[in-house]
Amino acid sequence: MSSKRIYLDNNATTPVHPEVKKTIIEAMEIFGNPSSMHSFGREARQRVEDARQKVANFIGASPEEMIFVGSGSEANNTVLSIIACSSSLNACIFGERSEILTTKIEHPCIMETAKCLGEKGVGVRFIDVDSRGKIRMDELRQILTDRVRLLSVMMANNEIGTIQDIKTISQMAHDKGILFHTDAVQAVGKIPVNVKDLDVDFLTISGHKIYGPKGIGALYIRKGAPFCPLIRGGHQERGRRAGTENTIGIIAMGKAIEMRTLEMREEEKRLLEFKALLRKGVEDNIPDVRFNGHPADCLPGTLNVSFEGAEGESILLYLDLEGIAVSTGSACASGSLDPSHVLLATGVGAELAHGSIRISMGRETTQEDIEYVLDKLPNVIRKIRDMSTVYKRSYAS
Repeated sequence: MSSKRIYLDNNATTPVHPEVKKTIIEAMEIFGNPSSMHSFGREARQRVEDARQKVANFIGASPEEMIFVGSGSEANNTVLSIIACSSSLNACIFGERSEILTTKIEHPCIMETAKCLGEKGVGVRFIDVDSRGKIRMDELRQILTDRVRLLSVMMANNEIGTIQDIKTISQMAHDKGILFHTDAVQAVGKIPVNVKDLDVDFLTISGHKIYGPKGIGALYIRKGAPFCPLIRGGHQERGRRAGTENTIGIIAMGKAIEMRTLEMREEEKRLLEFKALLRKGVEDNIPDVRFNGHPADCLPGTLNVSFEGAEGESILLYLDLEGIAVSTGSACASGSLDPSHVLLATGVGAELAHGSIRISMGRETTQEDIEYVLDKLPNVIRKIRDMSTVYKRSYAS
């Protein structure tokens, strides 16, 4: 096992920013319940609202349009549940509009919730994507009918990094009177995002993808958009999400957003340079590879590669022995033996999909890290292919 430790799985989770760590320690003294009227509670409430303002400003929203939740998955479940909630309580609210549309490459928390709602009688349809992970716009136009109530499309894919044209898609939905939601968990803090410019009704953010702690997220709800709480009980978050606020997590998320404001632009430029270096190194030194995702409309720090004749989990484990941490896809699906649903949707065959890894860089990634990966990866692939009974090609001597 190498003494080297290089973390290249930032799409799964990011290390907590040093400034956020300091904020968390300080916030542990803010123990009052934000709903309490005494000074301890008022202090906590003020810090929560300060963080809400920071998050809102970062995406061009108003503070009253933001609610804090426990995770991106909770936010996404909340939005999709609006359809089931309104249908069961008052079907006449939406008239004949009762269907949900989403894509075949969404995060599991969207895919599984949509399937669950489908089993409960809600109409659900999944939109195809092309070989680069982009929505097939012609198909989308055809299925945006008067029966659709909600369209949910992720802004940037967590596995292949492809970025959708959310502004155009949102406009298409609104032209048909359809609500639009985007899961922006992988986008916010990596690329510029403005909810007013994009004209979205709902948008999801997660704290641990932007160098904040786990267990905290945020949901943008456009003023006037229909809403139905997923978690009921107290009056917290203006009655939209019950439960005593995670004060420490909220304050930490506010700080993480603050640091993104300062660091995001420079980081984006640096990671694009590293990705270009990494891609060229792989192309020049390893035969029979496929790069997945859009070559231009893609997250700056995400590179997904398929290696013919090499199994993804074997690549991951061999790289781990060299001190390099990567992923075979979504961390939320890592226990599955099935090939990536994202890669399958883009037309990658099951065998090649099994031979894929995701390298996702972040603020702590250095050029030295990339050079180390390029030194170790070719030998790892060669070793796996030499043991393969499927891969028959030989390397040039």
